[in-house]
Amino acid sequence: MTPDIAPLEERHCLRLLAGAPVGRVVYTVGALPAVLPTRYRLDDDGSVLLRATAGSEFLRAVAGALVAFQADEISAADGSGWSVTVLGTAEAGAEGSAADPIAPALDGRVTIRISPEWVTGCLLPAALAPQP
Repeated sequence: MTPDIAPLEERHCLRLLAGAPVGRVVYTVGALPAVLPTRYRLDDDGSVLLRATAGSEFLRAVAGALVAFQADEISAADGSGWSVTVLGTAEAGAEGSAADPIAPALDGRVTIRISPEWVTGCLLPAALAPQP
């Protein structure tokens, strides 16, 4: 049984994303889907920013690729909550490094920016109690 879901406007989706600590990047590796949970933050322009180790397989897989980013908050008690998905191209670069945009920061990590090309989200209502 699928509950009725209420779609959200893009601005509302971005506000929800800004408050969630963890999301998931969906990308492909060798034409197969892959999902990676990650911490992130939302930039002022709505881009999703996350960090990756320079030279990592993940970075090679997503740099320049169309990816999806999804975050949600779902109540374990009643199933209510929200879910937001961002589709966009992932670009690698160190924040604040104009000279070499993909040079790793001092910690050996680079920033990945997913610029939103399409943002969608929905509110999930509480699940109805089963009828006896």
